[in-house]
Amino acid sequence: MKILITGAGGQLGQDCLKVIGQNHTNYNNYSVYGRTSGQLNITQFDQVQREIQALQPDVVVNCAAYTGVDTCEDENEQDLCWAVNAQGAAHLAQVCAEQGARLIHISTDYVFAGDKPIPEPYTEQEPVHPLSMYGKSKLAGEQAIAENMDNFLILRTSWLYGMGGNNFLKTMLRLAKTNEQQATKQSIRVVNDQYGSLTWTMTLARQIDRLLSAQLTGIAHATAEGFGTWYEGAKYFLESLGIDVSLEPCTTAQYPTPALRPANSILENKVLKEHNVNLMQGWQQDIDAFIEQYQETLFAKTSAQPADPSR
Repeated sequence: MKILITGAGGQLGQDCLKVIGQNHTNYNNYSVYGRTSGQLNITQFDQVQREIQALQPDVVVNCAAYTGVDTCEDENEQDLCWAVNAQGAAHLAQVCAEQGARLIHISTDYVFAGDKPIPEPYTEQEPVHPLSMYGKSKLAGEQAIAENMDNFLILRTSWLYGMGGNNFLKTMLRLAKTNEQQATKQSIRVVNDQYGSLTWTMTLARQIDRLLSAQLTGIAHATAEGFGTWYEGAKYFLESLGIDVSLEPCTTAQYPTPALRPANSILENKVLKEHNVNLMQGWQQDIDAFIEQYQETLFAKTSAQPADPSR
């Protein structure tokens, strides 16, 4: 089996390449190929067609995405956001359908409005209604895939973090380290009325690896089990690292961002559970494992510079 991973330079793509590559390369006739956005620009149909025709993969795992939720609201960035998240997904679906390849595509909790009462989760069958340009572009990508092919699996996930890129937990660590260096310590405000599940890219990569041999099609949710707010996630992460910092819970209204975010981003992995293939674990367990594996690297590589703590 040949597996092509697009967006292999991102935090999820790196972990997919690591997990799937280590598990399968040159083993049981598996071959794994990773392509960064610089090597394969999915917004260019000709590039997608040439690459897939040349490699003839059995499965394409699409981790390529424009994930700047707030920058997607910028008029100067909307064309690129749409080109990657919607048109890029369409290009992959069209060529995969032509070549008979299966497509596993990563989508988002932001396709939902997030107006369900807490703690009611969203299942795969619930109506979608994205609030932001990012969510709209990802939903358009989902729709383009469904319109162009049958052999696909769309995985909706949420609140991703890993070692391979910028994310909420790294931002909180940078802010905490910056605060330690200041003569006058200040509280760090973190939103406490948006609920979801912080999900480690390594766990999601293992889930994707498991799904290579499970012939699921359609849409499935794949996010960490349990839920909390951004504030609760930051508090658990920093306390687990032994960092003493004052966090101040605030409301979404007190921390406005260009993009509207769902108040409820809790996803239920219903389809994975129904098919006995759910490998996702509790969000606290994910953070514990992330820290155990990367604590030294986190402290060494996370520079003490202020950053936007919003998603």
